[in-house]
Amino acid sequence: MGEALPERKSKISASRKLMLKSLMVARAKEELEQELVEKEEEKQRYLAERAPPLKTSSLSLNELQDLCRELHTKIDVVDEERYDIEAKVLHNTREIKDLNIKVLDLRGKFKRPTLRRVRVSADAILRSLLGSKHKVSMDLRANLKSVKKEDTEKERPMEVSDWRKNVEAMSGMEGRKKMFDAAKGTVQ
Repeated sequence: MGEALPERKSKISASRKLMLKSLMVARAKEELEQELVEKEEEKQRYLAERAPPLKTSSLSLNELQDLCRELHTKIDVVDEERYDIEAKVLHNTREIKDLNIKVLDLRGKFKRPTLRRVRVSADAILRSLLGSKHKVSMDLRANLKSVKKEDTEKERPMEVSDWRKNVEAMSGMEGRKKMFDAAKGTVQ
């Protein structure tokens, strides 16, 4: 798997590639110009259909005023529609922006890497904190209190009795009297 694949040499020379690129760019430019011309023609067809040219030469003054009023009402209707559409677009863009922010917040801006457990000694931690020029070695066990085995054996009570006998002896009124007398004796 560590073997490197041999590099494939290009079958097309650099000059041929450059010529093909220039031909592709020229073709794309021609298509773009054609698309612009088609859009302009479609616009002209739409305007001719929706707003035919006005013939005002044979109209009287009253007819011209009526025509102007009619055009003004149409302009007002179109302006109201345009304003409504712009408000909807603005509202939608704000909503899209808010949703994008929510998505980023939910997903998180950065992908968190999976962490591995690393064993580091106390000396390595101190070296990283204090710098490599400080020679610090810390033996954590040196500061611990030493405990002798004899001390632990002395602390244990030597008398081990059957716990059932102790429970039977302390049950009832006699056991309570013994506990009371024992507590009284230690206080005095």
